[in-house]
Amino acid sequence: MSTFEWIIALLLGAVALSALARRIKVPYPAFLAIGGALVAFVPSSPSWTLEPDLALALFVAPVLLDAAFDTSLRDLRNNWVPVSTLVVAAVGLTTAGVAYVAHRLVPDMPWAAAVALGAIVAPPDAAAAVAILSQVKLPYRMVKVLEGESLLNDASALLIYRIAVGAVVMEHLKWSEVAPTIALALVGSVLAGLLAARIIPLFLERVTEAPSAIIMQFATTFMIWIAAEHLGLSGILTIVVYAITIARTAGARMPARLRVPSYAVWETIVFVLNVLAFMLIGMQMRPIWSRLDQDVRWEYCVAAAWILLTVILVRLAWITFYRTTLRVLIIHGLYHPKDPKAVASPKGGLIISWCGMRGLVTLATAFALPESFPYRDFIVFIAFAVVLGSLIIQGLTLRPLILAFGLKDDDPVSVEVARARAVAYRAALDAIEDDPSEEAEILRLEYRAILMQAENDPDGGIADGRLPADPLRLRAIEAARKSIFDLRATEVIGDDAFHRLEEELDRAELSAGG
Repeated sequence: MSTFEWIIALLLGAVALSALARRIKVPYPAFLAIGGALVAFVPSSPSWTLEPDLALALFVAPVLLDAAFDTSLRDLRNNWVPVSTLVVAAVGLTTAGVAYVAHRLVPDMPWAAAVALGAIVAPPDAAAAVAILSQVKLPYRMVKVLEGESLLNDASALLIYRIAVGAVVMEHLKWSEVAPTIALALVGSVLAGLLAARIIPLFLERVTEAPSAIIMQFATTFMIWIAAEHLGLSGILTIVVYAITIARTAGARMPARLRVPSYAVWETIVFVLNVLAFMLIGMQMRPIWSRLDQDVRWEYCVAAAWILLTVILVRLAWITFYRTTLRVLIIHGLYHPKDPKAVASPKGGLIISWCGMRGLVTLATAFALPESFPYRDFIVFIAFAVVLGSLIIQGLTLRPLILAFGLKDDDPVSVEVARARAVAYRAALDAIEDDPSEEAEILRLEYRAILMQAENDPDGGIADGRLPADPLRLRAIEAARKSIFDLRATEVIGDDAFHRLEEELDRAELSAGG
């Protein structure tokens, strides 16, 4: 088959696998990993390749921006202790543990290369965990901790990865020479992200056609990443800061007619990038496997099993240690959390430990290693094996484990939605209160009914947003939209409640001809 035919076949196959994954309620990256492994050994499959320097920008930048855009600063602040320990300690210990095991298994491997391998397999993947968490209702705070970790652990892992790769390339790299550069790069990345968030939206808001606006969104994402890398900054940290910052004002800057198709396109592109990453890395397995004799193949498989076990056990050990330490501090009165649920239960701790599936970032960083990097074939093989193993072992058993533990969702978002809906539709009523027309009276009756439902529904049920199209409704919707902006700005509601109501108002605006 030609390249074009293979692309169509792979995309259709990925759609079928994701549909099957949804049907049996497992994370779709698990099936993509299996599909990538199978494609690698199809006799007539293509041998596509990609420039290593392009891998991180192509696969990581848009996926990271998509995740960071939906991140709530309020929830990050409220959960900064568990998130920071997972981002720093768990990633650091996993990197060290994997480096030690890899060096013991392959004594000739340079320590810097072993550390690079550790950093590659250290960060869990967001897509796999979210695919599971969307199917079952975990406690809200636990979900926010996992989302915060998946967003920031890539930055800490890639920082270690860059240092390790640089140590191999430069051979003699002293920490005293590197530390100031790293500190400057971290501060510069934050400032660059903030600066980009102030400048780029000024250009984006001038583009009012949906296809052009979406293309500009992707182009600026890649431009920010490339510029940060050329300046010696952290592309990941710059993108994260940029996305979180623009998310605070995007709702006011972008009309619903652009936002709705934009969200749909971004979701599709993230899925396609996952498909391409798993397939491309799978295609790298065939030449690696064919170059190995039978004994070396067995040694690689044994090494992969040991490193996968290390990755799982280190995360489990750290979270157990963290929970135990916090419990002891609370008992002795040395730590007083504002929320009694700040410390996860034993069952909750085990669930967080088991949400350690590896995915896209691990594949992209392994692929991005220079061709001349020592033990590159070994590292790429181990990375793919860890991704495949973690997605099968943890991904396929996570949902049954959650259901067996019977953890319940406290659902604070629905309570915030009900409260904000009442405020929003009261503002909409006030905006048309003085209009004497018959249309306004009809709309007031409709909004009063919605307001009554909101005030009588503390669980935050979704009201029907499909209202008749007329300018009066658009004026009312604009007032409602401004009110939820104010509620989020004053942190009366969080980002999850805001986005749910934003989607509801978007539907109403589109139905009104907005």
